Amino acid sequence: MGGLHYEGAIFRPPSEASSLILQISIGCSHNACTFCIAYKKKVFRTKSWPEIEADIAVIKKNYPTVQRIFLADGNALCLDTEILLKTLHQLYRELPLLERVSIYGAPQDILQKTPEELKEIRNAGLEIIYFGLESGSDNVLTLINKNVSAAQMVEACHKAQNAGFSLSVTAIAGLGGQALTEEHAVETASVISAINPTYFSILTLMVVKTAPLYKQIQRDEFRLLTPLQDLQEIRLLLDKSTLTNCIFRSNHASNYVPLRGILNRDKNALIALLDKALADPTLLRPESTRGL
Repeated sequence: MGGLHYEGAIFRPPSEASSLILQISIGCSHNACTFCIAYKKKVFRTKSWPEIEADIAVIKKNYPTVQRIFLADGNALCLDTEILLKTLHQLYRELPLLERVSIYGAPQDILQKTPEELKEIRNAGLEIIYFGLESGSDNVLTLINKNVSAAQMVEACHKAQNAGFSLSVTAIAGLGGQALTEEHAVETASVISAINPTYFSILTLMVVKTAPLYKQIQRDEFRLLTPLQDLQEIRLLLDKSTLTNCIFRSNHASNYVPLRGILNRDKNALIALLDKALADPTLLRPESTRGL
């Protein structure tokens, strides 16, 4: 994007497709999840305030009517609270039509900040935290080297919610492989129900050859789900979930069957769609058209 200083490949949530991306950190501070390759070619660092301030000046000059901004990279919420507050105050000061700012946040980022810091950040205009739950199973979280427990996931989400943030939480179907598929579904349902986020989405695991998990697959230490097993896992997860007015999406390019609705209101209808696809596999998205 003209004039802005980006380093390496840039990633953002699908729902931020129309947002301007402001990169305030480079890479991911954890960067060890076995299924993820997004930031493997980057050395993690946070941008300095002069770097961020210069990019905001570019935005003011070239995109003065921008309404939504997404703060990248992988877990930019790890920046010092002072820098985050400066960034938010400057964005809203310089961009009069700005309506919303959002960010990726890891559980460790949230847990390391005090409740007062989180409330300051929220009051400064950061609205949505995109949170990669991945799984509610401690065994799966250990398997993928997430370095956090399910209990810490819930604690972090409640802490963010108490500060006033909207949470968009993502889980990944198939992440436990065939060995842990039921546990992954049931325990993820339990955790997502305990969190009860504003938004919840399910992606489907796709493993590229450069991911550490691919080597485990090659050694037959991890067995991917078949497409029908994937649908059965998502069906079980939905069936076991208890949510209130949660906006649900499972219509990413990785998913075999696109689903969208409000949980729990539309739970039965969504399960019926999955049952229809399970009975007629021709309804599944062809493997050749799936994407990360």
